[in-house]
Amino acid sequence: MGAELSGILGHVDLIQELDLDDVEPTTHVVSLENVMRDDVPRPSLSVEEALREAPEVVEDRFAVVKFDS
Repeated sequence: MGAELSGILGHVDLIQELDLDDVEPTTHVVSLENVMRDDVPRPSLSVEEALREAPEVVEDRFAVVKFDS
């Protein structure tokens, strides 16, 4: 474990030697802009289609076992 820690600290030392004054802070290595698609409503499954394979249905909803912790 000591060798691993020494290796990590060696890498940290190398990074601290870099001149990063002109480097902008970033959260990603590549530029990301609006990576999410627009949220546009569209047709989806009917209740009947969604529940067709459910093991148990109660009042048009999936029935699940109650879990008490």
